Amino acid sequence: MFDYSARPDLLKGRTILVTGAGRGIGAAAAKSYAAHGATVLLLGKTEANLSQVYDEIEAAGHPKPAVIPFNLETALPHQYDELAAMIEAEFGHIDGLLHNASIIGPRTPLEQLSGDNFMRVMQVNVNAMFMLTSTLLPLLKLSADGSVIFTSSSVGRKGRAYWGAYGVSKFATEGLMQTLADELEGVAPVRANSVNPGATRTSMRAQAYPAETPENNPLPEQIMPVYLYLMGPDSTGINGQAFNAQ
Repeated sequence: MFDYSARPDLLKGRTILVTGAGRGIGAAAAKSYAAHGATVLLLGKTEANLSQVYDEIEAAGHPKPAVIPFNLETALPHQYDELAAMIEAEFGHIDGLLHNASIIGPRTPLEQLSGDNFMRVMQVNVNAMFMLTSTLLPLLKLSADGSVIFTSSSVGRKGRAYWGAYGVSKFATEGLMQTLADELEGVAPVRANSVNPGATRTSMRAQAYPAETPENNPLPEQIMPVYLYLMGPDSTGINGQAFNAQ
């Protein structure tokens, strides 16, 4: 596991947006960020899931989060602009952006993968991530210490058979992270890095590996050290790097 111990007030006063915040790693990250002092913007498509995370954060006495229902698969460019304008009006700026939302799509040989399925995965995992990054970058640049975390995968660092659109989308994720990091280097107080969560006990992992024993994998809460490290001031100056949570 990534070796880092976050102090309790690590993210005090920071505003952080988390995509796919309703469950799994996104929910764990949102709760972890809130527990370390951040105001968390919970973005996802299922409002009931987001509301549950909101209630847990509020019940724990952490800074009041915000729920942002937003469907990355169907959102049009103007809706991203409206989202950014709403966040600016409400919060002024953001200090962090965790790109966590992804879909896995069919695990099948490329030859048998339909164009529709390929495009759907790329829409959520790449296009939406680019749109969100580009529209929120001006708000991140207003932070004294901004951080963007991209969620990668081992299959986005070395190609593996039958990972189809998902694997391709994670290569694109690494490319987007590296391009952004190089553009920000020495120009803006924002850094961009990627995290490969590794095998984690989530519904997406169960979908990808139905024969696996879930209990053998750590819970999302157990892989949070790297997410806290990259979102807080201890990683200032770390830019363009590919991290592993485990």
